[in-house]
Amino acid sequence: MEPVNIVRTQRDKSPSIRRFGPLLVSTFRQDRKAYIAHLDKDRRASALIASYNIHKGVGRDRRFDPHRTVRVIKEIQPDIIALQEADRRFGDRRSLLDIQALKSECSLVPVPLEFSQGGHGWHGNVILYREGSVTATHQVKLPGFEPRGALVVDLDLPSGPLRIVAAHLGLLRRSRALQVAALLSIAEPQDDRPVLLVGDLNEWRLGDKSTLHGLAPGFGPLHAPIPSFPARFPMLALDRILGYPHGLISSVALHDTPLARIASDHLPLKAVIDLSAGISDRASKPDKIAAA
Repeated sequence: MEPVNIVRTQRDKSPSIRRFGPLLVSTFRQDRKAYIAHLDKDRRASALIASYNIHKGVGRDRRFDPHRTVRVIKEIQPDIIALQEADRRFGDRRSLLDIQALKSECSLVPVPLEFSQGGHGWHGNVILYREGSVTATHQVKLPGFEPRGALVVDLDLPSGPLRIVAAHLGLLRRSRALQVAALLSIAEPQDDRPVLLVGDLNEWRLGDKSTLHGLAPGFGPLHAPIPSFPARFPMLALDRILGYPHGLISSVALHDTPLARIASDHLPLKAVIDLSAGISDRASKPDKIAAA
């Protein structure tokens, strides 16, 4: 008997392959490093926001080098940057940052916190800013098996008001689902200021299977993940910068330089935001984040 050749048609392919196949191909080709939603209409209302898991200041060469972290941040030149793994996780939890160098070389200072764990952050999360004033801070313990936390900070920037929710979510899927629900419950501001959710969200799944699916449709862009881990050959989009409302984020890009590739196991992510567009969209769509 002759072998029968079975030809699979496009209809035979699973929905996941049809939906995410091009995304996976572009990941292997390393050409998915930026997402542009729209061009800034008013540069005076724009700001550069970054997120960076610094791996406790230890690079891929296994050297602890806090000043190398500073040099990467200086390359980015952010107005605000959220750092993860910036404090020791156990014991005295002292800071692993060179705060003086960040101030002198990058003009960045940490957001002051009410409750200190021994360092400058909360469960390893630190937010640094260049200009403006901090009007409110909240340190939140997140649910889950591992000890995790989030920072909620309201800032009045020269370009406008903004709320930033910075977090480093857990490794377990069930914990991340609980933590996403908790973030939604604390993200809603009292006024109409736009909101950014930034950090290492530790989610590599796409679509409905992703725990970040619970953030839709309020936060975005969820459809444009940019791989940032591992730094040597980024394959997984663990780090995210998401905005509410959607018009807030103009573009998102990977900060991929030779120095960044050696300084940590993650590459930094950076986004240009348009606060005028964000406030305008929020006024026209006054729905609640948690109800989205």
